[in-house]
Amino acid sequence: MKPEVSERLFIEELFKKSKSSMDEDISIENIDRLTGDASTRRYYRVYTNKVSFVVCLDNPSDEDNSFVKVQKFLESKSVSVPKIYDKDLSKGYLLEEDLGDITLLSLLSNCNIEQEYTLYKSAIDELISIHQLNKDEVDNSNIFHESFDYEKLKFEINFTIKYFIKFYLGCEDQHILDKLSDLFGPLCVRLSSEKMVLTHRDYHSRNIMMLDKKMKIIDFQDARWGIPQYDLASLLDDCYYDLDPVNRVKLKQYYFDKVSNFIEQDFDKFNDLYIDMAIQRVFKAVGSFCYIYHNRKDERYLKYIGFALEKLRKYFLTNEKYNEIRKIIFGLYYES
Repeated sequence: MKPEVSERLFIEELFKKSKSSMDEDISIENIDRLTGDASTRRYYRVYTNKVSFVVCLDNPSDEDNSFVKVQKFLESKSVSVPKIYDKDLSKGYLLEEDLGDITLLSLLSNCNIEQEYTLYKSAIDELISIHQLNKDEVDNSNIFHESFDYEKLKFEINFTIKYFIKFYLGCEDQHILDKLSDLFGPLCVRLSSEKMVLTHRDYHSRNIMMLDKKMKIIDFQDARWGIPQYDLASLLDDCYYDLDPVNRVKLKQYYFDKVSNFIEQDFDKFNDLYIDMAIQRVFKAVGSFCYIYHNRKDERYLKYIGFALEKLRKYFLTNEKYNEIRKIIFGLYYES
């Protein structure tokens, strides 16, 4: 997609300044606007006579930019993140490594079951490289102050109750909305009471790029403390791809075997928390899809709601403790 003339001129002006730290013979040959994600950031591919780059334009900020700080920290710890070649945060400008267009999700479209397992196993290895970061070093970075504590998890539940149950499904009964929020309370307590690691916060098949057969992780700027199952459920139970159930079981065990020395849980407890986390994570994703539709009139993510809800229903049916939540949600969903 071709950018507007004003966008192209703005990028060309910023790129001229970036050239001073690169090869002076480099010059722009073309600029394409890329399809954006669910955020307000705009992305452009800049083709030059030597190599291509990606330019990200965001709201102007000072040097306290979460993406830049987290990228620098993760890169210093050998986590596979894109390089940043230049920046002018006062103009919201980042010049980044071009990772291409192949996501893990797109690669999965042509995979058999064995190839699927191999790809996800590699994605788990990349995830473990984040989860195993030394706690003192993470703390000393003075970057990661927030966590998935009870208040944050409950906020995300109430967010989905508002945008999915109230706005999307049209439930105006405040008694039902409040009861549903209360029913999720014990789940949020369980998820916020365990040992935490640094989590990516949005680790799924669309945020893992494949470059020269290697994985690169993107969209990590909201990294925060959380239980390991947060990222694992984001990956193995995302709302974009239906992972083979046998592979999911094997991959969950593979992750557990790799990290059991530092999470201090037996597998039964680990799996119980995984189910809690998958429910919270998928429910929040549904809220995000509805929020994007409600606030931006962007319908791209509505197609994932049905799949997400059926995933939720299957997890709700694993234990009677979810019965009341399940009956409320699906009583409203199937009747809407």
